[in-house]
Amino acid sequence: MKLLKSIARLAPVALLAAALAGCGINTIPTQDEAVKASWGNVQNQYQRRADLIPNLVATVKGYAAQEREVLVAVTEARASATQVRVDASTITDPQKFAEYQAAQDNLSGVLGRLMMIQEQYPDLKSNANFLALQSQLEGTENRIAVARTDYNAAVQTYNTSLRTFPTVIWAKTIHGGSKPALPFNAAPSAQTAPSVNFDTPAPPVVNP
Repeated sequence: MKLLKSIARLAPVALLAAALAGCGINTIPTQDEAVKASWGNVQNQYQRRADLIPNLVATVKGYAAQEREVLVAVTEARASATQVRVDASTITDPQKFAEYQAAQDNLSGVLGRLMMIQEQYPDLKSNANFLALQSQLEGTENRIAVARTDYNAAVQTYNTSLRTFPTVIWAKTIHGGSKPALPFNAAPSAQTAPSVNFDTPAPPVVNP
């Protein structure tokens, strides 16, 4: 009899919990955690790239020390990128997020210049250590692209929940402190097509 009474008292609580779960009260915090986890993966991959750069710069310097301008640019860009402090709050702070993305995009640009150097130095291009670092860097760049795509997908899902019914109800009440997360955008350089010139220079004029 006591057991039946206990069950009867708990039944409304269980029904209420089920009803709340069914109407999406837990959706926003669940998706918020997914966004933060994806953000962590992005940071990990950028850190992996930063860790590769010192060895890459040292290897290139051993074969192309005269490319001082590029080597210095890469080192400075890495320093700038790693000095930008980010945490979970960054994904809802437009200024900090833009600063972080700009620093990483700048590093990507100067890294591209560094990797082009190899074409001018056959010994560097065939160096086993350089080839291994190049392979690791390429793999990391691919991981960064995947991590950013996954992060943007999580952001889209989360931000949609903040604006659509029924989860918007909880976004305006119980989860009123929830802010939209910021997605990664393509770097400005990606909006500009590379300049390609197929014109053949005119042959020199030979005086008779």
